[in-house]
Amino acid sequence: MSDLSTRIAGRAGRITLTRPKALNALSPPMSVDLEAALDAWRDDDAVAVVVIDADGERAFCAGGDIADIYHHGIEGDYDFARAFWRQEYRMNAKIAHYPKPVITLMQGFTMGGGVGVGCHASHRIVGHSVQIAMPECGIGLIPDVGGTFLLGHAPGALGAYLGLTAARMGPGDAIGAGFADTLVPEQQWPELIAELERTGDPAAIARFAATPDAQPLIDALPQIDQHFAHDTPGAIAASLAGDDSDLAQGALKAISRNAPLSMACTLQMVRAGRDIDDITAALAQEYRYTHRALAQGDFLEGVRAQIIDKDRNPKWAHDGPGAVSGTEVDAMLAPLGADELNLEGV
Repeated sequence: MSDLSTRIAGRAGRITLTRPKALNALSPPMSVDLEAALDAWRDDDAVAVVVIDADGERAFCAGGDIADIYHHGIEGDYDFARAFWRQEYRMNAKIAHYPKPVITLMQGFTMGGGVGVGCHASHRIVGHSVQIAMPECGIGLIPDVGGTFLLGHAPGALGAYLGLTAARMGPGDAIGAGFADTLVPEQQWPELIAELERTGDPAAIARFAATPDAQPLIDALPQIDQHFAHDTPGAIAASLAGDDSDLAQGALKAISRNAPLSMACTLQMVRAGRDIDDITAALAQEYRYTHRALAQGDFLEGVRAQIIDKDRNPKWAHDGPGAVSGTEVDAMLAPLGADELNLEGV
């Protein structure tokens, strides 16, 4: 049994992440059970809407539970991770393409795998406490679970900024960047959920909507565009180095500590994401990287430093954001042949 509660309440299919002590980190069994619930309710006339929420005040879902992936990986078993990512990406795509309204309620930390669950729904609600981010470049990965699709469609160069720096968004910026739709104060969520269960009609959300009081990243978009419109992480770093503002120096510090290969690939994928009109194409491109991440990337070292040993001192394969060649990026994102991600029928 996974740390996930699925049930039907009134007209709503209810999915609740029930692992608050672990910040509702998404484990492989949780992802499988979430997908199974979606499949079961797709053609069930008793279910008019699906509502996804999470227990606890600190997090909707702080990311994927990747400790098992690490332990398999250091033993040379890369297929465990690849199987997890294939299933997770299929689940992400099913949320995005679901034929019934899917309503997500996101509070606290909503990062990585939590973005994949919460930010592809048809009706994405955030509370005042939400902190949305894609921090994968800090562990030698890329913003996956459809993250490059969302980042690619963010205004201006904001997607590149978010992907390379792992900057966190509050409710106003999350809505402005296209990761969420509506702010509803968290104390009103029980009443909203009860209404959704009673009516099965997402139109009820509008009655609870509030106006965000701040959008600091959206307000800073001209400055973000100035630096993050450059073509490579190295050029971005050089641009930031000439700007002594808090935003620029904070961004420079972030990209100086994140994995260079991850950032170079992320930048290319986010730029490609601008022209992608469906999440499946983004997931397929992301899987090319994640399929190779353990054997050819910095993922195992990043997880070791951040999660296993917690020394926060990863030894990346490259010396800095300007040290990755275009050939290396192309190699990580090249087609996988028979191993390409197949989401046919989703």
